Amino acid sequence: MEFWLFDNSTNERRSVQVESEPISIGRDAGCDIVLKGGFVARKHARIFFKGNQFFIENCSRSGLRVANREVATGQAVKLDFGDEIQLAQYSLAAMRPGRRGPAADDRFQLQKRLVAFEQEVHAELLERLNLRITGQFNKGDATYVGQILAALDQILDRRVGQLDEDLISHTLYTHLHRLVISEVVRQCQGKVQTEYQQADDRTADAAREKAITELVTSMVEMMPLLFEPTSVNEDLTIAEEGFDDLFRQAMPSVSGGLKQYIIRRTVTKDLQDIMFGLGPLQDLLEMANVSEIMVVGKDRIYIEKNGVIQPTTRSFFSDEVLLSIIERILTPVGRRVDTSNPLVDARLADGSRVNAIIPPLALAGPCLTIRKFAWIPFTMDDLIDRGSLSENGAAFLQGCVIGRKNIIISGGTGSGKTTLLNVLSAFARPSERILTVEESAELRLPQPHVVPLEGRPANIEGKGAYTIRELVRNALRMRPDRIIVGEVRGPEALDMLQAMNTGHDGSLSTLHANNPAEAMQRLETLVLMAVDMPVRAIREQIVSAIDLVVQIARFPNGRRRVTNISEVVGIDPETSQIRLEDVFLLREAEQPRLRHTGYVPSFTQDMISKGHIDVKVFL
Repeated sequence: MEFWLFDNSTNERRSVQVESEPISIGRDAGCDIVLKGGFVARKHARIFFKGNQFFIENCSRSGLRVANREVATGQAVKLDFGDEIQLAQYSLAAMRPGRRGPAADDRFQLQKRLVAFEQEVHAELLERLNLRITGQFNKGDATYVGQILAALDQILDRRVGQLDEDLISHTLYTHLHRLVISEVVRQCQGKVQTEYQQADDRTADAAREKAITELVTSMVEMMPLLFEPTSVNEDLTIAEEGFDDLFRQAMPSVSGGLKQYIIRRTVTKDLQDIMFGLGPLQDLLEMANVSEIMVVGKDRIYIEKNGVIQPTTRSFFSDEVLLSIIERILTPVGRRVDTSNPLVDARLADGSRVNAIIPPLALAGPCLTIRKFAWIPFTMDDLIDRGSLSENGAAFLQGCVIGRKNIIISGGTGSGKTTLLNVLSAFARPSERILTVEESAELRLPQPHVVPLEGRPANIEGKGAYTIRELVRNALRMRPDRIIVGEVRGPEALDMLQAMNTGHDGSLSTLHANNPAEAMQRLETLVLMAVDMPVRAIREQIVSAIDLVVQIARFPNGRRRVTNISEVVGIDPETSQIRLEDVFLLREAEQPRLRHTGYVPSFTQDMISKGHIDVKVFL
């Protein structure tokens, strides 16, 4: 029986052939499949047969999952070919007799070979031109770029013929997949069609460029796509699911000359991205359905797609190349990272949030996290359509923003706090002067009178830092109607509360907490970081300043949903704790929508009389 084995800690994949029955799996040398992991039991599991069926039994207390389901100690479950078996850092899958490994595993191995080939070409190119990857390449100098491309052409003339048929097919698959995805995004954005890649005058081949354009266009036209800005995620899912079949259908019509041209084009683009762009991250940043990119060392790049984290086949040539890309991201925004300052927050030109941490703090090598800024911001209708919020809950929040209630959005990391803050902030009136204060500017508001402020870290001499607290204090002197703080995480909490209590109604902010009660406790702690004062006085400040707490959560399936909309009522006379009342509540994760609890907020009558809220939202 053949198994495909994947070690998640090293990204290594291999096949294992086992002839015995039953099949034992564990750390002990006597097992049929030996896994040398520290979290693998001596005898972790066994696979046994009953007639034409086979089962797997958990023989340890070290944990076992089959097809994403937990298997209890001593429990045996039916196993099918292709089911993923997860134990410690390993994943196994039993392969059907006569079948090759999963297509994903084949692509992983081929991508590894393609990266190795590109790395050899890259190393030869640097050596020939006497360059170092850490140098700042001037992509604006056409003569300089031309010299690099000319040398690259000479190297490829000699090396492209070394590729075998499997690697050629994989390279074609990779490049056409990128072009198809880019074409779907382009049509959803309504952009005018342009050449996918501008060819240099020396290598321009108009006929082949036209053939590539026609091939990609025909593949896209065969897919049932909507091409609407709001349907981009759905369209990309359809395109990715249907691409394999369309690729197999298209390949017989692609000539050998066109294949060679596409291969050269692929390698040239990848190396240009390494030297002038963001390397293997460049295409991921352009994919609208990728919301987060996570790099763990040079070999592991993960993405969050449609709310679910998944690995990719991409990698960097070396840690040095990865560090040069990080430097390329940080330099335009005046940030730096080195051994004396090994972690940094920054942003890309489009507003995407960037965090980088390098050794000695990051033991796995340089780590980079990019939370992408959506090219089409979410609206309230989008949140309702996705089930994140009910129509009544949305109408209530809209009325509260228009009615200038002070709101805190609470949630965990990646739960969608900033997205919801952006959506709610859009309901502020165009006549209002709005000041936004953020660590890294992410908010994108439609109002004409918005003044964005962004914090700044210290320079190399340890001077010039401006904290969120200092910016909030300064914002009070700028005659704001509303102050929107991207996230409260320190002593600026006191200044924000004082702003809310001194005529700046309608202010909004986000806070890390798991529920509304914990949000109030965390706010108390943050205020104590700024000033030593009685807890009772802090709670009175919070109660007088904040009207609502909106709790949002991210569920295991990747969905983000508002779970509570709670009013800050007062201080409980018996417990002296801040008392909250849920106005809308999601009682269970499976509940179809956020429901009104029956509680009517204390400010309801005033809001109804002013026309900000319709009484129907409580029905």
